[in-house]
Amino acid sequence: MRPPWNQALGALAARCDTLVIGAGPAGSACARVLSQAGRDVTLIDAHPFPRDKVCGDGLVPDSHAALRRLGVHERVMAVARKADAARCVGPGGRSIDIPGELAVLPRRELDAILCNAALESGARMVAPARFVGTLRDGTGRVVGARLTDGEVSREVTCRWLVLATGAKPNALLSTGLCERRTPSAMALRAYVRHEGLVAEIPNLRFVWHRRMRGGYGWIFPARDGLFNIGVGLLDSHVEAADGSLDGRRQGPNLRALFDDFLRVDPVAARLMREGTQVGELRGAPLRCDLEGSQVAAAGVLVAGEAAGATYAFSGEGIGKALETGIAAAESLLAHQDDQGVLADYRARLDVLRPRFQMYRKAASFNRHPWLVSLVIWRALRSRRTIARLSDILNERRLPGSLLSWRGFKGMLFG
Repeated sequence: MRPPWNQALGALAARCDTLVIGAGPAGSACARVLSQAGRDVTLIDAHPFPRDKVCGDGLVPDSHAALRRLGVHERVMAVARKADAARCVGPGGRSIDIPGELAVLPRRELDAILCNAALESGARMVAPARFVGTLRDGTGRVVGARLTDGEVSREVTCRWLVLATGAKPNALLSTGLCERRTPSAMALRAYVRHEGLVAEIPNLRFVWHRRMRGGYGWIFPARDGLFNIGVGLLDSHVEAADGSLDGRRQGPNLRALFDDFLRVDPVAARLMREGTQVGELRGAPLRCDLEGSQVAAAGVLVAGEAAGATYAFSGEGIGKALETGIAAAESLLAHQDDQGVLADYRARLDVLRPRFQMYRKAASFNRHPWLVSLVIWRALRSRRTIARLSDILNERRLPGSLLSWRGFKGMLFG
């Protein structure tokens, strides 16, 4: 029998050991690890499950590794569409396939599996319930949260609060941990069903073109002829000196970028022209680079996209969201005192930072698509280059070894 989810806020106990806000990959991973260790965990989400989430839905190697650590990989892969490579298409239409352990599963299904795994381990899940603000003791330490479902309001005390609330800054602002209100990037995606393209698009497809400068397009194949098609735009918002949104944008807007994607990529154009769109075209903000918020304070840890756990170059965030959720749980299990937990969690995230920094540098490929053409040109002539790119995709080496200017020149002329 499936464990109960979407329990009513009115039935929520007044205290728990750990209160996790957000039942996406980071929050559910954290709740799973803690509850497996016997901790009393309550998981809160603003929306009843199952629920949709705007995302590319791609599971790249770091996601697979984290899903194995959580003991849910086989369950996920039983319903996901497997892929063997990421196809990278340059401005001139040439492409290369980079081998890797890849898959596609809509977030509605993935998040349900992860949340259920946490509940099976003993966590409780309440939804819908919205985080309103924190409860603090006389020292300023966070000791709980105020929650509401629009009709009922409750105060819940806890030993630790974990914020896994995604890219929107509301929860970070209310806890005083927000350092940047604006997103790092924006993405727009649609679901389209086209049985006739299943054989033609077996792998994850990424497209760069000068008309999409600053971003890229993707087509990811899910099961049963369903495709996730979308565009990502990096550095899409800027922030005024006083921290407010000033309304300016760098580069094209997302809908224009999506239309350009259809103009420059015949596969994307055919998918949209011949396929049946399922649902509406939807956009979402992204927080990248492990920046934009404090990741820890007395009584509270921040995980997932709220902590900026999305790569700036690719927009991929599921794997690192899972990793930060696991890291938060392991820090809480490893230490009893506040300072030990905070220092341990910050240290775990610091281990990840070099990879985020390298992917930030690699984002220049989005701003200068001709660089992609050079990489493809070289890779078509060098199996070693393909192998190095595969090592980066599978996280066997840092991207800086290839995507720094020194590494880039070595790849081209070495």
